[in-house]
Amino acid sequence: MPFADILGHNRIIEVLRRSLRCGKTAHSYLFEGVPGSGRKKTALALIQALFCTALPDDACGICSSCRKIESGNHPDIHLIAPLPDKRDISIDQLREMQHVLSLRPYESPRKACIIDPAERMSVGAANSLLKTLEEPPGDALIILLTENAGMLLPTVRSRCQLIRFAPLSPEHVLTLLERSGMTPEAAALVAPMSGGSLQRALELDNESLSARREAVLIRVSQLNIHHIATVFDAAEELSGNRDATLELLDMLLSFFRDAVHLGAGSGEIVNRSVRPAIESIATRRSFPSNLELLERIYETRRDVQRNANPKLALDHLFMIMAK
Repeated sequence: MPFADILGHNRIIEVLRRSLRCGKTAHSYLFEGVPGSGRKKTALALIQALFCTALPDDACGICSSCRKIESGNHPDIHLIAPLPDKRDISIDQLREMQHVLSLRPYESPRKACIIDPAERMSVGAANSLLKTLEEPPGDALIILLTENAGMLLPTVRSRCQLIRFAPLSPEHVLTLLERSGMTPEAAALVAPMSGGSLQRALELDNESLSARREAVLIRVSQLNIHHIATVFDAAEELSGNRDATLELLDMLLSFFRDAVHLGAGSGEIVNRSVRPAIESIATRRSFPSNLELLERIYETRRDVQRNANPKLALDHLFMIMAK
């Protein structure tokens, strides 16, 4: 796939293309980011560009090497993941990888390996990888994918070039969902709830999410500081366990980001299918008030992530929103 197919990571792509043009790609990379943010797709695009026989800094998509990588059949690319019945990547898997990398490439000038998720390597496996990362056999390229680089051994991290992938914007998730064949209506529903992950967006249940979104919009429209029961009833109904509350707060963030966009004069919003409700949110308060509320929702989400009581956190947030 050409680098142009990767959305939301222009700076990273430019760094990688520059290294390809100069012939100075690293021997080992550590791609950090949430699953579904584009880490693996970028890793494959880098390998495809490196193996391409036609272009110096991208994949042509036409040559034999590009076509084989696109179909997942290139003999010089190896993917390492936990075995189906195991939680971790074992030391035996790493030793087998090291043996395979020590052999001559079948077609390309070098071999490549992707380890995903790298944080699932056992301690023995991670330690066995150290020398390979320092001196990859046959000039092999090794790319580790992880959600959190801090979960890896410091000695592993220090031997890799770290590249951090930010979560995708809702707009980029929306575009990718539509490219995958999802209807615009369904994509517009799940994109704001994806947390910047295409993978999570594809896993979301559209039907239950739609019902929850309607319930949230109704409750938010009813909040009134002069009728305090509307605040506590909303928090009681909408709060749940920590994951459910975080999903609710992601939903509110999406609504208020759209409201701020409308208040700033932009007609482009993510939640297009409930535009009248978003317009109502935008006009209920001033533009500065909506900006402030957006920040309050971010703060509440951070508090819940840090183990604040979900119900009490929503009580406090809804009290502010009811004014």
